[in-house]
Amino acid sequence: MNKIYISIISFFIFLIILTNSLFVVNQKEIGVVLQFGEAVKVVDKAGLNFKIPIIQNVQLLDKRILHVMAEEKELTASDEKRMIVDAYAKYRIIDPIRFIKTVYNYAGANLRLNKILESEMRNVIGRYPLNTLLTEKRSSLMREIKDSAKQEAETYGIDVIDVRILKSDLPAENSAAIYQRMQTERNKEAKQIRAEGGEESAKIKSRADKESKIILAEAYKNSQKIKGEGDGEAAKLYNLTYSKDPRFYKFYRSLIAYKASLNKNNTQFILSPKADFFKHLNIGT
Repeated sequence: MNKIYISIISFFIFLIILTNSLFVVNQKEIGVVLQFGEAVKVVDKAGLNFKIPIIQNVQLLDKRILHVMAEEKELTASDEKRMIVDAYAKYRIIDPIRFIKTVYNYAGANLRLNKILESEMRNVIGRYPLNTLLTEKRSSLMREIKDSAKQEAETYGIDVIDVRILKSDLPAENSAAIYQRMQTERNKEAKQIRAEGGEESAKIKSRADKESKIILAEAYKNSQKIKGEGDGEAAKLYNLTYSKDPRFYKFYRSLIAYKASLNKNNTQFILSPKADFFKHLNIGT
């Protein structure tokens, strides 16, 4: 009976030892074998692996691209303007043993990368004015931060792949003052544009009035010239026509004079009936 108990206990001990001797690494992980807390082996192939129970244990690390969010930091640009900047970085573990020795785990890596990003952002952004973050130069600035952070992070077994600035805002106490200054500048520009527009409008109106007077004067001159030419031509025609019968011409001119003189508003004349004016009316004959 004792032999059976011993066999059962021995089986369970063997099972526990066997269980603690095996570990599985999948395709997206790297296994680091630790012996008394010291990294002694890296397993980067997926499958079932063995370790010494009790003496050794395994820490699994992700082979995929990881990311870390940098906390918001207040930074000062080269033009002494302050801003609130936050960013994120993508990284990959390239040296598992060095990674465990220096930062130990993901939390330690995130803490270390946060400090690196803050330091590099201060160094790089401190060399550029604030408006650089609002232009196409923003990309080259982020690339510069990434290159500097990559070089420093390699000492921790980390490869920084990319760094992106998510947003850059002004501190709350500066926003109102800057907004007020921008509004004042825009109002000043608007007044200047309106004044220039009014001045240009007056110039255009003055020029148009001058051109209008010149055109009207020229038109009047031409019309008088044409009228004079017409009157001259008409006089020639009249002279040519009436010279053929002078008596009829004098008679016709007298009728025109009678028509103009004898109207309902002016019908009284103090003239001698034998005056030459009435000779065609046969008065007093």
